[in-house]
Amino acid sequence: MNTKLQFRVLYRQFLFRLMDVELLSASAQGDASSLLGQFGALLIAGSVLLTWVAAIIGGQMQRNPSAALAWHAERFIVSLTMLVVGVFVVLSWDSTFLDRRDVLVLAPLPVRGRTLFVAKIAAAASALCLVVTALHSLSGFAWPMALAPSGSGLAGTMRFVAAFWVTLFAASAFLYCAVLGVQAVTAHLPRRWYLRVSSVLQIAALILFLGVMCLQPSLNTAAALGAPENQRTLAWLPSYWFLGLLSELSGAFPAEGHAVMAPLARRALTSLAIAIFVDGGAFLLSYFRTLRKIVEEPDIAPGSRGGIWLPRFGTSPETALAQFVIRTLLRSRQHRVILAFYLGGGFAIVAVYLGGAMQAMHLTGTDIMHRVNGPMLVSSVLILCASVLGTRTVLSLPLDLRANWLFRVAPAPGGASRLSAVRRALLALSLLPVLAASTALSLWFWPWTPALEHLLVLGLLGSLLVDLSLKGFRKIPFTCSYLPGKSKVHLLFWFGIIPLVVAIHQAVELEQRAMSSPPIYWAMVVTLGAVAFAARWVTDTSANRSGPEIQFEESPSDELIGLRLNG
Repeated sequence: MNTKLQFRVLYRQFLFRLMDVELLSASAQGDASSLLGQFGALLIAGSVLLTWVAAIIGGQMQRNPSAALAWHAERFIVSLTMLVVGVFVVLSWDSTFLDRRDVLVLAPLPVRGRTLFVAKIAAAASALCLVVTALHSLSGFAWPMALAPSGSGLAGTMRFVAAFWVTLFAASAFLYCAVLGVQAVTAHLPRRWYLRVSSVLQIAALILFLGVMCLQPSLNTAAALGAPENQRTLAWLPSYWFLGLLSELSGAFPAEGHAVMAPLARRALTSLAIAIFVDGGAFLLSYFRTLRKIVEEPDIAPGSRGGIWLPRFGTSPETALAQFVIRTLLRSRQHRVILAFYLGGGFAIVAVYLGGAMQAMHLTGTDIMHRVNGPMLVSSVLILCASVLGTRTVLSLPLDLRANWLFRVAPAPGGASRLSAVRRALLALSLLPVLAASTALSLWFWPWTPALEHLLVLGLLGSLLVDLSLKGFRKIPFTCSYLPGKSKVHLLFWFGIIPLVVAIHQAVELEQRAMSSPPIYWAMVVTLGAVAFAARWVTDTSANRSGPEIQFEESPSDELIGLRLNG
């Protein structure tokens, strides 16, 4: 087999294995292409939304041309692109290096290590380009036309479009190479320590990306960008560097902006060159060294002595099942990263709400944090929803399908007993941490009476959400295959998140009015408790009707499998 053919085969395999395909259902519909198509549909839907926002900003720019508004919009697009790329890098962290199976299968074959490396890098670069292209498939042309100064003409607009795309790809390459550099440094650790440190770095990187996106200061004027007291802050914000690069490449900036944008553009180019050559070189050196360590050293990191003490969750089978769910989530770094993604999204929205509250408090001179206020109530409910949704999602993702034979042959609890154990584990993992954090913050800022009233409502709401999420759940968590096309997450995200935020606003306003009147408050509590009890009764009844059978395949496999030898 020649080198070109080897490269094409390896490139295709690595591209479609950026996620673990062994987690998918055995059905023909549950392949990696379905998951990639679903992810692409999510990005394209985001591009449509960004195009609509660009039309609104373009109308404002026509009525009142403002360099500050244009810079703010450009920085937002650059920051959003870097955030999406950062999430992609974190979720594909484990596919950066070859896994043990790849090394054991490919090492005896006449395949050069250089071919493996080039195919792996080409697959990662192609995926990165597809992410950026899908995210800006429409908005990549709408935003430059909306932000181009009036009178730019066709040539000026086309230059703005080219500068826009060059900047976005440059910012994405910088971030991706920076993460590769971090992985290259940690790859020199022993294999077991690398696996343990990687989980911490994944969560830390996700928190860093979300924090920079939501909490970075707004310096959108020439005076603010050129102020000496802001230079140290700008040195740590790459989004402003590539904002300067975009302004310099497009030439669409006021004369006074060149003095502040030129240094930022030079910093962007310098950082990009360092990231590509230094971090890329470090990754190249660590890549071939890691191939030997993958075979020589075990992938299983030793556990801590003594383990984690957990209470009983009912009968012995229920306790065993609930403790299995909790311990598996605490030990699986892949599932922890996915859960951190949901929690990070919730914390990002919370940061926006609390940031607006702090800004309003600063402008009005009133202390709204030490009394019951909407932003804190909305924040606690949003974090609760993100915690329940994220935990419920990771429970559906298997850890190791080849190990579920133990539950297939063992007398695992079924029906309502199994569902009760899963419910208690889900409550312990999603509701109790939120209640503990909300208790500490509420009692710190508010009087104890409204704090306890809100905690009671939050607990009932959490119980209701848990029971609704388990409707029709006939699985043992982490043991059933996953079918990506069934969840329709790209539709749920855009058509479910926005109505959810609106519904939370309405519910918080109702709660605030009820807290001022004890009869109304207790009527609301009784109604919410009745709804939660009804949801639990319906869920348990459905579990009893489904019988003791446990689901291990999201979609049943065909009895006859076609080999498709006819092409």
